[in-house]
Amino acid sequence: MKDGQFKEFYVFSPFLRIFHWLMVGAVVVLFLTGLYIGNPFFLGSQGLEPTFAWHERLSMETIRLIHFSAAFVLVSAFILRIYGFVINKGDRLFPHFWKKEYYKNLLDITRHYLFLQYSHKPYLRNPLARASYVGVYVLLVIEAVTGFAMLFKINPNGLGSAMFGWINSLLGDEYVVHIVHHYVAWLIVLFVIVHVYMASRADFMDGEGEISSMFSGKKFLAHQPVDVGDIADEADNSTRHREHSITG
Repeated sequence: MKDGQFKEFYVFSPFLRIFHWLMVGAVVVLFLTGLYIGNPFFLGSQGLEPTFAWHERLSMETIRLIHFSAAFVLVSAFILRIYGFVINKGDRLFPHFWKKEYYKNLLDITRHYLFLQYSHKPYLRNPLARASYVGVYVLLVIEAVTGFAMLFKINPNGLGSAMFGWINSLLGDEYVVHIVHHYVAWLIVLFVIVHVYMASRADFMDGEGEISSMFSGKKFLAHQPVDVGDIADEADNSTRHREHSITG
């Protein structure tokens, strides 16, 4: 690496970063326990049947308790995401579908990812990533409402049933709700796989702190990002970043 000047941009609030890592842990727990709830034999011919040595600790009731506890953690963490959205511009980097420039930048980053061009414009959060994060938030909301619809089905007279029971009616019956919940879970896992690959790829190729930004909240770019105005007015940029000499 040659000597160069990198600018430091504070992008993500602590609330978004806490939400991110709580979401990571919750999604892992939800997916693994969800696999068992859907098919207790996925671990093998015996799975965690009553003959299994740990059945008292890992019964279906316990697994369901862990699953729904993780769901409540995920939903609670989303409140932090909303709070960060309110107080910090960097947490609002959603796609600008109404702007023509957004689609030009989307083509720019897509061509780069398809190896049709060597580089792309500098972004704090590129337009393809912006759209994908909105997509996964939609998937998480679908998982939450369908999951709670199944949970509160067992208590038709409670508040939870009043809030989510209409989901079962909307989709026809609980079985359809289960199917939707199941396949959306796999879409979220697919997103996670692609997300880890793309974040790692960006760090190795661009060295802009894509992964470390979810710990520090900061990104490092060699050039002024085209979307810097989304986190600060151009006149205030000097107060939001400082230059660092990076020697390789």
